[in-house]
Amino acid sequence: MSDLFSLAGSEVLVTGGTRGIGRAISLQLARAGASVVANYARNDDAAEALRSVAAQEQLALEVLRADLTLAKGVAAVLDRMRASTARPVSLVHCAGTGVHRPFEELTSRHWDWTMALNVRAFFELVSQMMPLFGEGSAIVPVSSAGAVRAVPAYSAVGASKGALEALARHLAAELAPRGIRVNILSPGSVETDAWAAFPGKDERLAETVRRTPLGRTVNVEEIAQAAQFLCSRASNGIIGHTLVVDGGARIVD
Repeated sequence: MSDLFSLAGSEVLVTGGTRGIGRAISLQLARAGASVVANYARNDDAAEALRSVAAQEQLALEVLRADLTLAKGVAAVLDRMRASTARPVSLVHCAGTGVHRPFEELTSRHWDWTMALNVRAFFELVSQMMPLFGEGSAIVPVSSAGAVRAVPAYSAVGASKGALEALARHLAAELAPRGIRVNILSPGSVETDAWAAFPGKDERLAETVRRTPLGRTVNVEEIAQAAQFLCSRASNGIIGHTLVVDGGARIVD
C-alpha cells in the first residue's frame, strides 16, 4: 500500500461503526493501519461479531458502546478519545437514524430523535474533540442523497443530512488553516439491513439499479475505500468536498 493511503499511527473514531457501512469503514481503516474505536448504541451481537473479526485479523479495533443521543454517551466516547496517545485523531460520523414517514405523519418526537443523532451528536463530538484534532486530522460525516434530493418518506432524515452537510462545509472553511480536513462522504443506495426500514425498498432498489450507469448498487467495501481515502494524506488537497459514491446514479435523469 502506498504510504499516502496508510493510516498507520493515527486513531479514528467511527460512530455507528459496528453495522453496515460503518462496520465496513471500521475494518477498512483498521486494515490500513489505524487504531479504530467503533462506537455503537444497542446491537451487542453486531458488536461482538466485529470484535471477533478484529481479533482474528489482529487489528487495532476497539468496540465502545455509547448512545450519542445522550450526554452521558457523548461523555463516555470523549473520555475514551482523550485517553488516546495516537496522532492524528480523526472522526468518521456514520451513526444515523430516522423515521421514514410522509411529512404529515411526522411528530416533533420523530424530528428531535433524528436530529439528535444525525446532527447534534456530530456537533458535540467535533466541538469537544477540538483539542485532539490537529495537523493531518480528518473529519468525515456520512451523508446521503436525501440531503440534496427529495426522496419519498425521507423528509426528516433528508433535512438532518442537509444540516449535517451545511455544518461540515462551514467547519471545512474554519478548520483548514489548522491542517484539519473536513469532507462529506455521500453513499448511494447500499443494500444493508438499514434498507429494511424503507417503504417500497425492493422497488426502489430495482429502480436505482435501472438508472445507475454502473449497472448495480455500490457495496459497503466501495464506500469504506472512499472513507480511507478521505482519512489519508492522499486527500490533503481536498477540503469541503462531497464525495459521492453511487455508481453514477446521481448524474442520470
